[in-house]
Amino acid sequence: MKRFSAGLVLMLLCTFSIFAQDKVITVSGRVVESDSKEPAAQATVQLLSLPDSAYVAGIASSNQGWFTLPKVKAGKYVLKVSYIGFRTKLVPVQLAANAPDKKLGTIALEPDAVMLKEAVITAEAPQVTVKEDTLEYNSAAYRTPEGAMLEELVKKLPGAEIDDDGNVKINGKEVKKIMVDGKEFFGGDVKTGLKNLPVNMIDKLKTYDKKSDLARVTGIDDGEEETVLDLKVKKGMNQGWFGNASVAGGTEDRYGSNLMLNRFVDNSQFSLIGSANNVNDQGFSGGGGPRFRNSNGLTATKMIGANFATQTDKLELGGSARYNYSDRDAVSTNYSERFLTNGSSFSNSNSKNRNRNTNFNADFRLEWKPDTLTNIIFRPNVSYGKSDGYSISESGTFDGDPFNLVSNPNDFLNKIQWGSTDDPLKDIRVNASNSESLSKNNSLSANASLQVNRRLNNQGRNITFRGTFGYGDNDSEQFSESLTRYFDETSGKNDDERKQYITSPTKSYDYTGELTYNEPIAKATFLQFRYKFQYKYSESDRSTYSLIPEAEKNQDWFWNFGDDLPEGYENNKDMKLSKYAQYKYYNHDINAGLNIIREKYRFNFGMSLQPQNTRLDYKKAEIDTVVKRNVFNFAPNVDFRYRFSKVSQLRFTYRGRAGQPSMENLLDVTDDSNPLRITKGNPGLKPSFTHSMRLFYNTYNGDKQRGMMAHANFNMTQNKITNATIYNQTTGGTISQPENINGYWTAMGMFGFNTALKDKRFTINSFSRANYTNDVSFLYNDDTQVNDKNTSTSLTLAENLNGTFRNDWFEFTINGSINYNFERNKLNPDTNQEPYTFGYGASTNISLPWNMTLSTNITNNSRRGYRDASMNKNELIWNAQIAQNFLKGNAATISFEVYDILKQQSNISRSLTADMRSVSEYNGVNSYCMLRFAYRLNVFGNKEARGNMRQGGFDGGGHRGPRGGSPTRMMRF
Repeated sequence: MKRFSAGLVLMLLCTFSIFAQDKVITVSGRVVESDSKEPAAQATVQLLSLPDSAYVAGIASSNQGWFTLPKVKAGKYVLKVSYIGFRTKLVPVQLAANAPDKKLGTIALEPDAVMLKEAVITAEAPQVTVKEDTLEYNSAAYRTPEGAMLEELVKKLPGAEIDDDGNVKINGKEVKKIMVDGKEFFGGDVKTGLKNLPVNMIDKLKTYDKKSDLARVTGIDDGEEETVLDLKVKKGMNQGWFGNASVAGGTEDRYGSNLMLNRFVDNSQFSLIGSANNVNDQGFSGGGGPRFRNSNGLTATKMIGANFATQTDKLELGGSARYNYSDRDAVSTNYSERFLTNGSSFSNSNSKNRNRNTNFNADFRLEWKPDTLTNIIFRPNVSYGKSDGYSISESGTFDGDPFNLVSNPNDFLNKIQWGSTDDPLKDIRVNASNSESLSKNNSLSANASLQVNRRLNNQGRNITFRGTFGYGDNDSEQFSESLTRYFDETSGKNDDERKQYITSPTKSYDYTGELTYNEPIAKATFLQFRYKFQYKYSESDRSTYSLIPEAEKNQDWFWNFGDDLPEGYENNKDMKLSKYAQYKYYNHDINAGLNIIREKYRFNFGMSLQPQNTRLDYKKAEIDTVVKRNVFNFAPNVDFRYRFSKVSQLRFTYRGRAGQPSMENLLDVTDDSNPLRITKGNPGLKPSFTHSMRLFYNTYNGDKQRGMMAHANFNMTQNKITNATIYNQTTGGTISQPENINGYWTAMGMFGFNTALKDKRFTINSFSRANYTNDVSFLYNDDTQVNDKNTSTSLTLAENLNGTFRNDWFEFTINGSINYNFERNKLNPDTNQEPYTFGYGASTNISLPWNMTLSTNITNNSRRGYRDASMNKNELIWNAQIAQNFLKGNAATISFEVYDILKQQSNISRSLTADMRSVSEYNGVNSYCMLRFAYRLNVFGNKEARGNMRQGGFDGGGHRGPRGGSPTRMMRF
């Protein structure tokens, strides 16, 4: 560690002490929009020499409009500044050797009169525009209910999807961060942004692939980009305070409250947010599902946080702190079918879980430019969390379909019914288990990264050092009690009763050191060399103690679930279920890449070579071993982009990645801590290798407000690591062992189209998708005593289509979708089916007289083609809201919201793999009413900001969806 620290200091000193370059001239300034004085983000700035207008240097302005051109020689030039929607501006520039720092000040761009005229004629904002590789959505083109949060707006964007866990995908790519005016909002946390940013503060939403800090600073793509959603605040609102507060109560004991206070002044942002509710923030879907989303239990949450960001010419600072508390009470029922070579095995289960979680997170970001040649980025973060949970479960395994005997087998899983004379399932029972557990967990983690970049000339030569450090400390304990019974007498197994106390402390840390060098070898052509060293260390010590007294140890105590630990429990340590592991990982990453940049295209090719060394010290019962592994990975990557125009491009990427099995998977060790789910290691496992290819095309016609985008993805994994499972028909238990298998691949294609009609008040959106998955697994054949390879294929064809009419006071949308699946199983063709879901509906937002608004949507969601007739059902879901604005400037709003008026929404999820399919249903309150009061706080901005506040305002409603209740009858396939 000392040698590493010394090396780190030495590299930093070397980086800062690069020899002085010949003094040349730096050209800097800022580009703004003349009418609003807002920064012109990503404007094209080019320096052309005179008299031949030859290209000398160029750059895109930052999100705040700042630009600094690479150092150039003295002479006469013209600065060309262009920005979509504004007139190109030419600025004569005279550079002299005695003035090495040429500051051009603020360059104001005039709006394009032709484009302004078109905007006045149509009076309708285009839904989406394309600027090179950036999709820009106009918030004004999507009407949302009064007081809606960002989540409601994102649901309406063409190609956008939000899953049950709040993850966002736009055109098939997962959004990793949310930003506001180019600055990270609460560390970029997506869920925090979705739930707390009011729609009416948003002017535009941009989605693009944000480059890593390294790629952004060096200009050389390293492939570590992430998709972000960048929000632009309405003009004028960055000149003072604005905010909102709301409180709501409803039937079914539902409640919700929100607070958001913002101060945006020029380049500085400050936000304070808080919320408390026991609803799941689904809000209005807008119709046209299908949206079989799950409430997944009753959840009450509380949150408070603060976020800030500020920027000067040389320094950018940002950070946030958050406190979160959640209390989740979930009740679920499950039915699953495991595919066997000679039929199927069936399992049913009930579970109740109560989990309380408390978390605190803080992050900070600093970017400093001490001079025009040096860039320093520092990112630390820390988090602390604690949780406690209680769970109780009942399960049973059957050698026949229990639904053929009773309408709801889940009513017969409790141990009081095992073996009774009137048990209707006694002839098909294989095993049954009841369990109860109580757990507590505390965790602390801290991470930091430092990046220092130094430019060596104005042609692209630069050197970068990057270091990271991470630390984690986790401590958990669990009390559990379980009883498992085997009903097949030939199994020779007695009841398995367990009472246990388990502790699992874990500590870990890691650090990396990375050095990158970029060398220009021709005009706009670069070679990149990178070396990175990474070290990881983790230590875990799991101790399991039996709380069943042993007479031979003179233990006369008796422990019941919920009691304190008995005296002398330490003497009952179960060595077979306890283990100690110490893990050390060393990785060297040697990378070389070629980057070619031209006006029309960019090509990047690279290869990474990764020698690794891993050591595992492992102790369990009589096993005390040291395992060492040396492997050599390689990872090629290709990235090609061709730009047909500023609004049309084609991009192809390929990435290859090796995946190593975990060290414990390589041990010849059996883990029978769960008698029904026994696992084994496999010393013969090979590393897997995944090929990923993506093709992307987009184009946009501004005159017709017509956009098209197409994606195609292909992924294939060689030596995929999967579990080969042996099913014991006499006990109903399984023994799983990881194995390598070939044949897994997936392919996806999607096409999006949106256009305005001749009458720009009418728009049409279409989003088509096709997915094919070729999944492979092993099924154990009892007759041959070997694993048979099984292939399960799934083809999904989907289409979403909607049409919208909107004017100043009325919006009406009709929409529909269909999702058709072809499911095939090679070894069990009897399980083949072609299920499909479809939905159609309508939504409207109406601005009524007297400052009143009405929002409603109705959707019919339908399932068809399932083997179980009870799954083939319709759900007609109708939501509605009426809102009244009042007080001076419409500062207050009162609204009445009704969800699932017809009480038809269910909470069912379904999954399919190559060896199993399952259906789960959770409790949830889907139908309820809410009365909400919201107040917009005082605004101290300019007149334009106050005007924007009155146009719909910022009440903190945020429409919340269903939670709570209890599951209805269990549904089959």
